Amino acid sequence: MRGVQGLIRNLCKRLNGLGRHDMVFAKASPASLAVKAASWSEPVQRFLKRCADAGNLEACYILGMIRFYCLGNRSGGAALLARAAVGGHAAALYSLAVIQFNGSGGAKSDRDLRAGAALCARAAALGHVDALRELGHCLQDGYGVRQDPAEGRRFLVAANARELTLALAAAASHRPFAALPLGVGGGGSGTIGGCPLLSDFGWSLPEAEPHPANLFMADWWASRGVQASAKKAANPEEAAAATGDSDGGGGELRLCSHVRCGRRETRRHEFRRCSVCGAANYCSRACQALDWKRAHKAQCVPMDRWLLAAGEAQ
Repeated sequence: MRGVQGLIRNLCKRLNGLGRHDMVFAKASPASLAVKAASWSEPVQRFLKRCADAGNLEACYILGMIRFYCLGNRSGGAALLARAAVGGHAAALYSLAVIQFNGSGGAKSDRDLRAGAALCARAAALGHVDALRELGHCLQDGYGVRQDPAEGRRFLVAANARELTLALAAAASHRPFAALPLGVGGGGSGTIGGCPLLSDFGWSLPEAEPHPANLFMADWWASRGVQASAKKAANPEEAAAATGDSDGGGGELRLCSHVRCGRRETRRHEFRRCSVCGAANYCSRACQALDWKRAHKAQCVPMDRWLLAAGEAQ
């Protein structure tokens, strides 16, 4: 009996040792790495770092996004994102593109539009939906690349087709949309009840869950009382108060108005504003296009303003 107990103890020690092997951390599943903001702690951060050090690209991406946008560790976060991008992680490539477009973590003069477009093209080549959409808008506007409206429209159509393919594949396999590896990127893609852009073509598809990193960031800022401003205030003073953009300085940094993105500015006036209302702010053109279909189309020009204008015309 003692011999059997000793054998069991030795076996348990060996299994425990194997469980701490770098190979195990390198192969940790995305589900095991999908931490929640409410559960964030030093042991959780050590686990993600151990996985990242072992070469787990998903852990590099998640921890990199958390450090860069939530913890304020810009250099450490960017280094982890770069490591994931070098390994071919599509979401990391796209996130680095957004950082280059905005000059995040630095000054406005640090923006590198050409580098952002190049990173976006690499992510798009891997089938990343948001990168395809972003690249399409870049080509249409000549933003970081030579302007080519026809090619830009082709990429926007390709983004919709990719989104549809992923949704149909998920439905056929009876899996949630978010279970597919390249279906969502920076801000996810959907409104409650369906995919916003594909609804233009008569499709009613399940909502795509955003990447766990975006969910973490959105919950992180929500738990700290930071909310995105999406509605135009009744007067300029209220708008300034809502966006933290008063002339007196010291205004708050703003979240991307696409609620499923979670990115926050690293300096004031970093994100683009809606050119009509000036109240919504977006980290990328992809988030702007998605949020326009999701909610901002109705918020930007409210019905009461239309009715007021119609009454004045009479």
